[in-house]
Order: sequence, then structure tokens, then C-alpha cells
Amino acid sequence: EKNEKFLEFARNLAESVKSGNPIGQSILNMRNKNFGALTPHVQKLANQISLGIPMSRAFANFGDEVGSIAVQRAVTLIREAEEAGGQISNILDSVANSIYQIEKLKKERKAAVYSMVVQGYIIFFIFIGIMLVMQFKILPLTSDMEGMSGGLSADIDTLTDENTGESDFDPKELSKHLLILLIVQGLCTGLVVGKLAEGSVKSGIKHSFIMASAALVIGSGANAFLG
Repeated sequence: EKNEKFLEFARNLAESVKSGNPIGQSILNMRNKNFGALTPHVQKLANQISLGIPMSRAFANFGDEVGSIAVQRAVTLIREAEEAGGQISNILDSVANSIYQIEKLKKERKAAVYSMVVQGYIIFFIFIGIMLVMQFKILPLTSDMEGMSGGLSADIDTLTDENTGESDFDPKELSKHLLILLIVQGLCTGLVVGKLAEGSVKSGIKHSFIMASAALVIGSGANAFLG
């Protein structure tokens, strides 16, 4: 929101400068305008200018307090143009266009990766379904295997004792390990989804929490009702 409001602020400032007002006076004239989340920062910038703080220093404080990388870069250009005494109105127009392009690219990127995020969630829940089918339908069948020999004996030894033919299959132990597997899968998948969606692994923590919680609830519920 601050980036979008700064775009509006830069355009208004450019129009005011083009009309013949100095940049400092233009900022003072916009002190009482509503710029949404950017309003308190604009008011503080105007107050600093009215107190005689140098324009360069006031803009530096403005960029630092807003905290947006795009705004900080734009403010740096404005400061340098103001100090050099060039056509500040042209610089302000360029800054406004630059902010507009940045916001446009962000929206396009967000729309492009949305489908990837949805696919990540769908694949994760399919994975949960496959694990539950294996746990409650496929693996229990192996506990009934007895008397098999030959080429398959080595594979069956883990489930069936060679000498007695008694099954060593433990559904509770298996369900515990599969539940841990689902939670770990949810944590890792969430980080990947966050990286794809917002470009940061840290942003994936919320997706990891959602997926891990879903895995815990679904896994525990399945064990309680189907186990």
C-alpha cells in the first residue's frame, strides 16, 4: 500500500513542480492530503522541511521510515536530482513510472505463481491420501503373508519371521512413523511454496504451519477412526 501511495505522491509532486512551485513548497502544500498508509510519513517530511532541515536529509529520513526498498531507491534519485539542480519534474515523472512498473510486475508475478501454490497444496493432500491408503489398505495385507520362499523371501523377512511364520507387523508403530513423515513433508513443502509465492523461504513458514497442522489433524483422525 505504501508503494502504491508513494506512486500517487510522486505524481502529485511532479505536477506541482511543473506548475512552478519549488519542491519544498510543493511538499508543504500536500501536507494535509490523504495518502493512506503513507500520510504520516508525508506529514513528517513536510514538518521537517518547515523546520529548516535540509531537503536531502528530510528525504533520507522519509525513505528509511517508510521501509520500502522501492521507495528508498526512488528517494535516492530525488535527492540526487535536487542536489544537482536538474529538471526535478522529469526525475519525479521517471520515479513515478518506475514505481508503477515495479508494482505492475509484482502483481503479474503474484498471479503467475498462484496456480503453482494451488498445485503445491493439491499435490501435498494427494500425498497424504496415498500414505493413508498404504497404511490402512496395502501394508496390512503384508501381515498375512506366510510360507513364501524363493526370490521373495528376503523382502518378506522384515514382516514375517522365517522360522515361525508369525507376523511382526505392528500397525501402531507404522502409523507413528507415517504421521511423522507427513508432518515433515508438510514443513518442507510449505517452505518451497513460500519461496515460489513470495520469493522468500521465511514467507513459507505460514504455509509450513498450515500443511503440518493439516497432516497432524488428518493423520491423527485417520488413526483414531480407521486404526
